Amino acid sequence: MNADVVERVLAEACEASCPVGKTARIIDGKWTTRIVRDLLQGEKRYSELMRSLPGISPKVLAARLRFMEQQGILTKTIYPEVPPRTEYRLTERGQRLRGVIAAMAEFGLTL
Repeated sequence: MNADVVERVLAEACEASCPVGKTARIIDGKWTTRIVRDLLQGEKRYSELMRSLPGISPKVLAARLRFMEQQGILTKTIYPEVPPRTEYRLTERGQRLRGVIAAMAEFGLTL
């Protein structure tokens, strides 16, 4: 292996264990931080999230919610009603992103 390949492999290994890198992989993308921001205000239905996120497609919202649920950031509760009611809320882990979102908002005010 040449030195560049070794350096890249080592950098990738360090990134995989870096706390900042781990967090960035979870909140990556345009929509995840906005979904967290909205859920910090309390539980929301899918339709409420669609309305609060102009420009997001239903497919992207569904994919982001599914990913966030898999990562333990939010929970999805389906109520046995007619018609069915589904609500999303942040888990304790998701609530810990409050400081990250606040720091991003504060930084954004300086731009």
